[in-house]
Amino acid sequence: MPIVSLQNISKSFGKTPIINNISLNFSKGKFICLLGSSGSGKTTILRLMAGLEKLDDGKIYLNGKLVNEKGRILIASSQREIGFIFQDLALWPHLTVYENIAFGLKIKKAEKAKISAKISEILDFFCIEGHQNKYPNQLSGGQQQLVAIARSLVLNPQILLMDEPLANLDVKLKSKIRNQIKNLTKDFSITIIYVTHDHHEAFKLADEIVIINDGKIVEIGAPEEIHKSENTFVKEFIEI
Repeated sequence: MPIVSLQNISKSFGKTPIINNISLNFSKGKFICLLGSSGSGKTTILRLMAGLEKLDDGKIYLNGKLVNEKGRILIASSQREIGFIFQDLALWPHLTVYENIAFGLKIKKAEKAKISAKISEILDFFCIEGHQNKYPNQLSGGQQQLVAIARSLVLNPQILLMDEPLANLDVKLKSKIRNQIKNLTKDFSITIIYVTHDHHEAFKLADEIVIINDGKIVEIGAPEEIHKSENTFVKEFIEI
C-alpha cells in the first residue's frame, strides 16, 4: 500500500485551473521530488496533501486513510503525521531555537523530560546544539533551515513535505544542507516529498522525480530515467 495516494485530484483558484486530474502513488521511505517551473502546481499539491487547501475533485489518502475528498478536509493537518517545511521557514522570531523546536511537543502535551531529551538528540544530530538559546535572527540562513527541519522531525512525522527549502541559500550553503537532507529518509525512516524548480537539485536528492507542467504530470521516473527521456518538454527543461 502506498504511503501517499493522490487519485484524480484537481484544483482551481477562481477560474484558473492549477491541478488537472493528477494521480500519483508514493512508496514509504522514498525521496520524491516534484519538479517544474514556477506556477506549474507543485506547491499546491503539497498544500492539498497537508490539508491546507480543499480539493475541487478527487481523493487523497495518507497511510491508507482518506484525508481529503472533493470539497472536504476529513482529517485536520495537525492529525496527519506530516511535517511541512515552508520556503520562508516560518520560524517564530520571538522564540529561541529550543522554544521553536519544542513548540509542537508542548502542544501535544509531552512531558518536560521527554521534550528536553528529544530536542537534545535532534540538536546534536544537526550540529546546532550550541545555539538552543539563540533567536532566529541570530542564526545564519543555513542554521535557520536546520532549525525548521528539526522542528518538524522532532514530532516523528511519517511524511515530510518540503517546499523549495533551499531557494534562499547561497551555493555553498545549499550544497551543505542538501547533503544533510538527502539522508533524512534513512536516518529518520520517513518519506520526503520535495518541491523544486532546480533539476540539478532534484537529480542529486531524489529516488523518484515527478515532472509537472501546467498542472499535469509530464513524466515520472528515477533520475537516470529522466536523464534518458525522449519527451521534448523534459529534454528542454533539464537542459536549461
